Amino acid sequence: MPKIAKELSPLAVSRLSEPGMHPVGKVAGLYLQISKAGSRSWILRATVGSHRREIGLGPYPSVSLKDAHAKATAERDKIKAGIDPVLERLESESRLKASQALEMSFADAAGKYIESKSAEWKNRKHGAQWRTTLDTYAIPTLGRMLLRHITRDHVLAVLEPIWKTKTETASRLRGRIENILDWGRVKGYREGENPAAWRGNLDKLLSRPSKTKKTRNHPALPIKRMGDFMVDLRRIDSFGARCLEFAILTAARSIEVRGARWSEIDFDTAVWSVPGERMKAGKEHRVPLPQAAQDLLRGLPRMKDCDLIFPSPRGKVLSDMALLAITRRMKLEAVPHGFRSTFRDWAGEYTNYPRELAEVALAHLKGDETEAAYWRSDVLERRRRMMGDWAAFIAKPMPEVAVLPMQRSA
Repeated sequence: MPKIAKELSPLAVSRLSEPGMHPVGKVAGLYLQISKAGSRSWILRATVGSHRREIGLGPYPSVSLKDAHAKATAERDKIKAGIDPVLERLESESRLKASQALEMSFADAAGKYIESKSAEWKNRKHGAQWRTTLDTYAIPTLGRMLLRHITRDHVLAVLEPIWKTKTETASRLRGRIENILDWGRVKGYREGENPAAWRGNLDKLLSRPSKTKKTRNHPALPIKRMGDFMVDLRRIDSFGARCLEFAILTAARSIEVRGARWSEIDFDTAVWSVPGERMKAGKEHRVPLPQAAQDLLRGLPRMKDCDLIFPSPRGKVLSDMALLAITRRMKLEAVPHGFRSTFRDWAGEYTNYPRELAEVALAHLKGDETEAAYWRSDVLERRRRMMGDWAAFIAKPMPEVAVLPMQRSA
């Protein structure tokens, strides 16, 4: 035990100004340390086991002489009890840092998960859909919560309000929350079972999506009205109208047509090659262009330094709403995607073309072996005849009393 120096009064301590270590007495090893710059702080010098320690007790005068005595006494009591105050402090700081390193909010985890998986997704739209769904429904409830604190009740609080009214959205949202929480578990931000898992968990508390959601097909225009509609559509002078017309002539999806590039069109072979990254199936899709589609393209102006066939006024990809606005302007319940259903109905009811040929034209996923064979061969010329017949069929209004056309052989 070091000797206890002469005890200094508060006034005497306040008058100390020489740089160095000044013993203040009452508690062995208690010093006021004054730096060359003039800053002052309390130091307790002590031997702990085989180590010499200098234990900081805080700055002076924020920590008064009386408080320094009390702190130094407490530290000496710890040493007598076999505790190293310096190691204790280091261990406490280490645990705090380790704990903070494992703290991750749901909002931050969602952002990191989306970033880590973005390379696997076909396009930016998929990531945007994730963010929109999470921001709308999950983040308000879970966003600021730490991953390790999220329970089944929290997940249900997000899902139950929309489970019966927006079942498909809610079902996708559940899967996205499950993926984010699984990512957090693997990263070490949470432990235990996933409260958003379906099987053996939420399936006991929520109705099955297939039994809950109401099937809503895309509203389609009846076949007999197509001719009149096309006459009216062709009277509208806008890129949106031409984009919708091209989509109908090719039976393509809106997203495929809105993103179409001039570089994808081969006028020599009359084929539009849609790259796999814009296709739902992730595979290049070749579309034979009927004469009406070729004439439409040749009549379009080209925007300088823009490869898009149907650009917006700013040279960007047209929004889906641009096409929907056309059908609304024409006071139709049908939506752009519904014209694919109209094409499918025409192929099945008005022609003798095989079902599989129409499915390939619509770029639907492969089914049985017969349909798979159509995909392998692509049957481009047979599809070219079919698309030509479709273009001719919708080119003029149907008579009120119409005789069904003879079904031509494919």
